[in-house]
Amino acid sequence: MGKIFSKENKAAFLEPLNLNNPIAIQILGICSALAVTAQLEPAIVMGLSVTVIVAFSNLIVSLLRKTIPNRIRIIVQLVVVAALVTIVSMLLKAVAYDVSVQLSVYVGLIITNCILMGRLEAFAMTHGPWASLLDGIGSGLGYAWILVVVGFVRELLGSGTLFGLRVIPDLCYKAGYVDNGMMVMPAMALFLLGGIIALHRYLNRNKNM
Repeated sequence: MGKIFSKENKAAFLEPLNLNNPIAIQILGICSALAVTAQLEPAIVMGLSVTVIVAFSNLIVSLLRKTIPNRIRIIVQLVVVAALVTIVSMLLKAVAYDVSVQLSVYVGLIITNCILMGRLEAFAMTHGPWASLLDGIGSGLGYAWILVVVGFVRELLGSGTLFGLRVIPDLCYKAGYVDNGMMVMPAMALFLLGGIIALHRYLNRNKNM
């Protein structure tokens, strides 16, 4: 039991959430973070999808790592990721079709997400299954929480809604409040993301990153 929750395993899970965050520190997964965060719901779904795929691809590759010839390891990793992406895409179309339409091609493009290949190469190929699973979950959630923050701000200020439901009272609009249309544009997502990265690094400036 102690080995399962060892210091190394805790670090594998916790570090990607903050000190080794894939977006804030490694600057990976930026494209999808800009593209799917105009609303909160697709941002959450995208974050959870990436978390599931990173976690299970890490686990599978870790289990296979000693049997994969080095010269074809990238091909094997891509096959594993592609299979998981296909499964997740089909599940989304079956249970959340409207969100899958909003996410458009970006679910399929998870296969090219730098976070995935980075964790497979840097961690899963050199660590055991349990640690690799924790690293995958931590990396996925580290990516997801930033998407959720950006999606929350953009939808609230850009449309006055959350999950498509109006949350800013009509009284505010009658008093002259106007939704900021720039918030739903990708350029504003870039500014928000840059602000989050700058704030994250400032708050963690005295910690080892």
